[in-house]
Amino acid sequence: QVQLTESGGGSVQAGGSLRLSCAASGYSATMAWFRQAPGKEREGVAVVTRDRRAAYLDSVRGRFTISLDNADNKVYLQMNNLTPEDTAVYYCAATRSTPLAAAGSVLQALHTIAFYNYWGQGTQVTVSS
Repeated sequence: QVQLTESGGGSVQAGGSLRLSCAASGYSATMAWFRQAPGKEREGVAVVTRDRRAAYLDSVRGRFTISLDNADNKVYLQMNNLTPEDTAVYYCAATRSTPLAAAGSVLQALHTIAFYNYWGQGTQVTVSS
């Protein structure tokens, strides 16, 4: 069992930045950030594998950066130029599985909630206009 502990959420104005952190208690081959806004389904925001493959939700590409510290089993999400549409509860997710080497597999992992075995408790991000 891998426990995930998130930190770094908060409230910012549009255009601001936040950095989310997630510490895993054990090995994870793939880690990701999901978010869920009120009344909406949970969606994948960014995913990264230990071999440094990454994928992003279209609406955050170029603004968000996911990074993985393999030694410490930590994943980070740097969020810049935030907009009110980014307001949501952000969840860290992890799995010991690795997406296939085939093209598109990491992106598919981003959109497949069932791929992840472990979830954090969530951290609120609120962006005001």
